[in-house]
Amino acid sequence: MPHIIPDIKTLIHQLISIPSVSCTNASIDQSNIKVINHLAGLFETLGFTIEIQPVDTEANKANLIATIGTGDNGLVLAGHTDTVPFNESQWNSDPFSLIEKNNKLYGLGTSDMKSFFAFILEAIRDIDLKALKQPLIILATADEETSMAGAKAIAKNNINGARHAVIGEPTNMKPIRMHKGMMMESIQLTGLSGHSSNPAHGHNALEAMHEVMSNLMRWREELQNRYKNPLFAVPVPTMNFGHIHGGDNPNRICGDCELQIDLRPLPGMPIIDLRHELHQRLSDTLHGHKIKLKTVPLFDGVDAMETDANAEIVKAVEKLTNTTTEAVAFSTEAPYYNAMGIETVILGPGNIAQAHQPDEYIDLVNITPFTQTLKQLIQQFCL
Repeated sequence: MPHIIPDIKTLIHQLISIPSVSCTNASIDQSNIKVINHLAGLFETLGFTIEIQPVDTEANKANLIATIGTGDNGLVLAGHTDTVPFNESQWNSDPFSLIEKNNKLYGLGTSDMKSFFAFILEAIRDIDLKALKQPLIILATADEETSMAGAKAIAKNNINGARHAVIGEPTNMKPIRMHKGMMMESIQLTGLSGHSSNPAHGHNALEAMHEVMSNLMRWREELQNRYKNPLFAVPVPTMNFGHIHGGDNPNRICGDCELQIDLRPLPGMPIIDLRHELHQRLSDTLHGHKIKLKTVPLFDGVDAMETDANAEIVKAVEKLTNTTTEAVAFSTEAPYYNAMGIETVILGPGNIAQAHQPDEYIDLVNITPFTQTLKQLIQQFCL
């Protein structure tokens, strides 16, 4: 096997050298299929059964499901193959070439999170895969950075034999069993424009939005009084007013206004319930106004995630890292795996502080210990 699979630095370089930017802007968005095909070839060489699952045929997006071994108590190692967009002028090196400098490996996707697949391949290099007593399943998904379309496709079809999962998002090798959710909504008000000299000639959507925002701030306070979790650095749900636009000229009554908000719920706050409560509150606020209300999800949203503290995978990673599992504010694909009954933790060699940044890097010092952690997990759950 050492002669079949390249060394880990070469693997990381191969993966990051294939552009796979995921973006809501279609002119920037790219296919991930070349990354998927490259990984499929590597795992197939090692004897894995390969399934390439189409996610968006028009955009040429796909997932990889690579499986070796049989059983019903298997281990999943999961990650996404896409990266965020980048501003090349802010980089000091080519984002698609692996640069080693100052005990760091630089490149787009080194931390978040293409390199995770190279770590997996390095970890199984010396393992007798024919001796597995439970399946080892590798998931490589599409569009985690935008729509979670890859994880949604996985969840629709389930994963046979999967019971435990590790997602290799950047956590600086600290295990995570909880994270907040993410919900982004557009609140659209339509009134009636008219000459500003006589307010009776119209219905001002901007003034109505003032009432909406006041109500939302009261709701935010209520949610923060209702839900608290001291395990999070910010122990309450947050709501950010991120974008507002209304009207077109100061001498016209504002006929329409849009507000976009970002809500980060804690575990125990399902997005479907929050959306219902949001629309109901705003409908009540605008009752009696001659203003039309429309709420539009900017994307489906991601529920908060919590894996039981006593789950076998949680106990295993805590023991191997000698660290108690923590909670983070960023979102991952974990809720989709937990919903399938796959107990999931997040544990990766990168650092979230380097993710989505120019000159993204991963520390060389993490290569050996994280590879060893993955090897021990495979031995514990599959051998």
